[in-house]
Amino acid sequence: MKLGFNEGCDRFCENHSVYRDLELCEQYGFDYIDIQSECLDRDLAADKYTLEDLGAWFQSHRLKMLSYNALCGFNMKATQAEKDAVVDELDEIIRRCRILGCGMIVVVPSCDIAQEATRPEIRADAVEVLRGMLSRTEPYGIRLSLEFCGAPGMTINRFEDAYAIVQEIDSPLVGVTLDQYHFNAMASGWDALEQADGRKIFIWHLNDTEDVPCGARYNTDEKRLWPGDPRGCLDHARFADTLKKIGFEGDACTLEVFRPDYYRLSQEENVRTAAQCTRAHVDRYWNHA
Repeated sequence: MKLGFNEGCDRFCENHSVYRDLELCEQYGFDYIDIQSECLDRDLAADKYTLEDLGAWFQSHRLKMLSYNALCGFNMKATQAEKDAVVDELDEIIRRCRILGCGMIVVVPSCDIAQEATRPEIRADAVEVLRGMLSRTEPYGIRLSLEFCGAPGMTINRFEDAYAIVQEIDSPLVGVTLDQYHFNAMASGWDALEQADGRKIFIWHLNDTEDVPCGARYNTDEKRLWPGDPRGCLDHARFADTLKKIGFEGDACTLEVFRPDYYRLSQEENVRTAAQCTRAHVDRYWNHA
């Protein structure tokens, strides 16, 4: 099992830069990085470097980019202009991925939509939109990974709904991002995960969380913890054992937390701690007999 780092962990650390994340992730033994779109956009706007600079870095180093994280709010658009904006954003991300050597884009559902919609209506729309997106990414072999988000206002907020969408599309280039926090936050069903085809899970986001009620307004990303924190409540052994049993082939777990306390660390201390926690977790839960 290889180690991945998501820039959600340190995106608001003082003087953060993507380029520095690349150096630190390689230094502390990560194999992959998920580059966060907001971090990249911020640095490009500040002229800290170019996409071509980052692409050249990846070509000459061991660390690789696992995913572009993310295209947010892709579904349930009310107007043609909104739909066209999603396509335009996707095309720009494809251009960036080709420069960066990235073969996967995380897509995140829309939140707090104005119109009421049933789960079947949301699923049908997501299938249609993702098939259209796939027609644009497939020529480049770029995969799409649908990340359900465990919040009441999210249009796709449980594993079983995301998995049903991916099943209906039935393409080796479309899968699910399984985030442990999101799985817990809206009480996704273990039975659904245990019956899933692990090959359709592309990304495994590792984290822990405080034990707060499902669906509570304060059950937010800020409650996330490093795995191994004694305040955490997630069943790590069950996640790891289930992924093994269903044939997860992602070959990496990527640490993703968004805790304000951790943003007060220096960027280096944040990445170093993340590496230690991820390695300890893999050694304990994935490599055990």
